[in-house]
Amino acid sequence: MANHASCEKRHRQSKKRNAYNRKYKKMIKDATKAVRSAQNISEAEPLLHAAAKVLDRSAAKGVIHKNTAANRKSSLALHVNRIARGEVKVASHH
Repeated sequence: MANHASCEKRHRQSKKRNAYNRKYKKMIKDATKAVRSAQNISEAEPLLHAAAKVLDRSAAKGVIHKNTAANRKSSLALHVNRIARGEVKVASHH
């Protein structure tokens, strides 16, 4: 690590920001996995709503780009629609 005061401050800030971003990215992953592992439509719809909320919040805070959030929400919505039509065979957890 550098000995300049400005570099030390930058390092402290980046560590803090990294922890903040990791927290939000973990929330995104958890919410996405929950939607994708849903067994039926009644289970999937509230999870989709919760995931959309997490994605929107992350985009608003600058953790991910707003278009990335939109793409992921779209992908999850398509998945939930496939569950509704019975096209998705969801593997059970062991």
